[in-house]
This record gives sequence, structure tokens and C-alpha cells, in this order.
Amino acid sequence: MSKEVINVDGEDTVVREDTAKSYRGVMWILGTVLIFVVIAGILLLGFSIFSVSDGELNTPETKTGDQIR
Repeated sequence: MSKEVINVDGEDTVVREDTAKSYRGVMWILGTVLIFVVIAGILLLGFSIFSVSDGELNTPETKTGDQIR
């Protein structure tokens, strides 16, 4: 079997090729999930700030009779 070098905790480690591929796959998956969580958090924060800073509260109690249809 061929060997490859991966970096784990700052140390280079020689492992089998299939182990190195699975390690890289797990790192890609974790990175992708992290990016998804960051983007979702930014969108959630942005929509929350936008909804709070809108300034218009149109509840049924504040609307006049001609606005309700």
C-alpha cells in the first residue's frame, strides 16, 4: 500500500492512502458544515436586525377600520 503524509495536531504523520483520503474527507465535511453554520448565523442576525429596525408595528389593534380587509 502506498503511504501519504497528513498533518495532525501540528505533527506530520505517515498513514495509508485510504486513511489519508478519509481524513481529508472528514476535514472537508467539517469545514463545509462550519461555513454553512456561519452563513446561516449571519443571515439570521441580518434578518433579525432588519425586522427589529423596520420601525413599523402594524398589529390589528393599531390599524384603523379602513385598513383591515
